Amino acid sequence: MKKSVMALGSLLLLGASAYAQKVEFEEYNLDNGLHVILQQDKSAPVVITSVMYHVGAKDEQVDRTGFAHFFEHLLFEGTDNIKRGEWFKIVTANGGNNNANTTEDRTYYYEVFPSNNTELGLWMESERMWHPVINQVGVDTQNEVVKEEKRLRYDNSPYGQLIPQVKKNLFKVHPYRWTTIGSMEHLDAAKLSEFQAFFKKFYIPNNAVLVVAGDFDKAQVKEWVNKYFAHIPKGTPVTRTKAQEAPITQTINATFEDPNIQLPMLVTAYRTPDMTTREARALDMLSSVLSGGKSSRMYKKIVDEDKKALQVAAFNYSQEDYGSYIIYGIPQAPHTSEEVLTDIDAEIKKVQTDLISEKEFAKLQNEFENNYVNSNASVEGIADNLATYYLLYGDTNLINTEIDIYRKITREEIREVARKFLNPNQRLVLNYVPAKEKAQN
Repeated sequence: MKKSVMALGSLLLLGASAYAQKVEFEEYNLDNGLHVILQQDKSAPVVITSVMYHVGAKDEQVDRTGFAHFFEHLLFEGTDNIKRGEWFKIVTANGGNNNANTTEDRTYYYEVFPSNNTELGLWMESERMWHPVINQVGVDTQNEVVKEEKRLRYDNSPYGQLIPQVKKNLFKVHPYRWTTIGSMEHLDAAKLSEFQAFFKKFYIPNNAVLVVAGDFDKAQVKEWVNKYFAHIPKGTPVTRTKAQEAPITQTINATFEDPNIQLPMLVTAYRTPDMTTREARALDMLSSVLSGGKSSRMYKKIVDEDKKALQVAAFNYSQEDYGSYIIYGIPQAPHTSEEVLTDIDAEIKKVQTDLISEKEFAKLQNEFENNYVNSNASVEGIADNLATYYLLYGDTNLINTEIDIYRKITREEIREVARKFLNPNQRLVLNYVPAKEKAQN
């Protein structure tokens, strides 16, 4: 949800070199199960207060999809002590900005304020957790907002159904098979009591992590955290069972017609290991080899030299339970999707057969070092990383050590993940084409 209301500008952008070193933090639990992470840095007079809840699209019922994303919107409606429509006014009036976002695995809320408003940010997040107002007026209002978002991002956007179609075909039993925005029919059919029950189940202190990062007094913040959060009752522990997908043993062929496009797209996708694995990180590195910039293998060969495609890309979409490795290309006439697929397969075959060069490997390592520094170059980035590493990886200190995992991945491991996961009998081939009536115009 894009609800930022006032940028703090350069105060948020701390020098990258300041975060090339270890990120120091303290973490502890309240009696109600809320995990608290404090990261103090006084290099700029700003502070972020954020809460990440361990609830996403995969936690929904098959006939009630879209709830987690819906709550991303709904929990800005107001609380017992913040009148409806006042949330953003309060943030703006106090020189801050705020936002929220949802994935298949978690939902994240945050405020960034000048450091003298740290207590305000903590109070607002405690209000969201403790007693938000969830009534029919708010549900009806946000239902229309979500419908408009779906129309804008998915229904009327060129190639907007790419990820939904990949998910639908790549997963058969796991909740990853539906989109985060979910079904509008499910939201329309849901009763107010169902929304209230969803909140009661998932938006509880023992299913969340609170992060405070930036310029603050640690002793004072601990007092405020205790004041505003310690009294919130612990909820019934959330239990999860991972739905196990059967291995893909033969190519899945699918076609989707998009009325919003004029050029076809060739898409291939492979089911891959979860985000915590070393293999997932090796696949991240392989993505950069194949399509990370104009000097990457696929771009250089298929787009630049042979001019068979206008665009080509590969990326590893890592998630808590499974990952998806997605490759796509838009053919350049008179070349076809079949030709682009043949050339993509040829590039995959090369990385399955031969080690990448020492030069490519050095470039790759530099790229990931740079990504690491940039990811911790703002209070927003640090807070997000701390919450994510704790909640989804189970190790907060990965904010400092994950780069060591990437540093130790070898050329042989990159070749091995290509051999293990990127084979024709293990994938989806999706022909993403213009709708017939569009193609005839």
